[in-house]
Amino acid sequence: MEQAKGKKTELIENNREKKTTKDLALDILSKYSMIFILIAILIAFQLLTDGILWKPLNITNLILQNSHVLVLAIGMLLVILLGDVDLSVGSVVAFVGAASAVMMVQWQWNPMIAIVASLLIGGLIGAWNGFWVSYIGIPAFIVTLAGLLSFRGLTQVILGGTTLAPFPTVFTKLSSGYIPDFISNGELHMTSILIGLILSLITVWNMWKARKRKKDNLFEVESTVWFMIKVGIMFASIMLLTFVLASYQGYPVILILLAILIMVYGFITTKSTLGRQIYAIGGNRKAAELSGVKTKKLTFWIFVNMGVLSALAGLIVASRLNAATPNAGNGFELDAIAAVYIGGASASGGIGTILGAVIGGLIMGILNNGMSIMGVGIDWQQAIKGLILLLAVAFDVYSRKRKAV
Repeated sequence: MEQAKGKKTELIENNREKKTTKDLALDILSKYSMIFILIAILIAFQLLTDGILWKPLNITNLILQNSHVLVLAIGMLLVILLGDVDLSVGSVVAFVGAASAVMMVQWQWNPMIAIVASLLIGGLIGAWNGFWVSYIGIPAFIVTLAGLLSFRGLTQVILGGTTLAPFPTVFTKLSSGYIPDFISNGELHMTSILIGLILSLITVWNMWKARKRKKDNLFEVESTVWFMIKVGIMFASIMLLTFVLASYQGYPVILILLAILIMVYGFITTKSTLGRQIYAIGGNRKAAELSGVKTKKLTFWIFVNMGVLSALAGLIVASRLNAATPNAGNGFELDAIAAVYIGGASASGGIGTILGAVIGGLIMGILNNGMSIMGVGIDWQQAIKGLILLLAVAFDVYSRKRKAV
């Protein structure tokens, strides 16, 4: 009896691994469509800019200039997973940047104390939005639109229409500092290479464990060949980026911060009960409530989280500019929302990943950077980005529908 059961289990596992070439192609296209688009854009702009795009200095600048968008996209994904949206994040970026300038430039506060205070301010703003959305029942679009107007006006009030600068040097290292090289002082930043190698091995290990866990539970998995290809591409991508950065000044501090955020929020959304509840609310709020999920409380804390990440983005922008300006953060909410949707999230909620949001943010950043290098005017840049946004999402929707057929 047990022998027959064992043979049946083995047969199920073998059948799950045996897919036709067409099924595999559709599956891979559906899961990794945005990665293919990112690679295509990278290759296209590398050719169109005569190799400038992938120069170490430009890659470093690309990371520094778009770090705030990635931070906002991570928080925005959680909001969009609920089926909501936050239009106030750009104004919160400007408001927190202005508040931090007052604390550090005018009041001469210690930067660490000012940073903590700024994050608390962001949390309070998120709590304000979350209260009206979750407990009063006002649509998030209306509440955050009001926040967009209010905090933009309050930024003008705090700064009085002027620019506050400069910030303490320690604070500017947040967005312009680099990991020191503790190993050597040669042409390559060996400490960054070591960090990249460790990150690559951790990534490969996690991918292998995830596949093994699926097989043990008799879930579908890709073939061994496709899995090895995927692992090889991931490993090579991380090491390639590492060598490019190591050829300049190594890993920027902000990149390490982004990696930590991606790992933490990736774990929350994929491995935790909280993440499953967020997806459940976005999929069907009523069913989630009947299942015992405290939807109001969770919605409230998601907006608090968005406020804190908006504050962090405000600190990053102020640090990079070394100044607080009244016009900071203009259009950031649109960049963050576009990044999440390009990354495969659904406007109705319940669908989307942290990795997808990050890839969407990178696509937006590469488009801006590549077209600027080519000398494309800002008017044409806006038009082209809008078209690519539409095409990228349409391609993702099409690939998902093909898989469902």
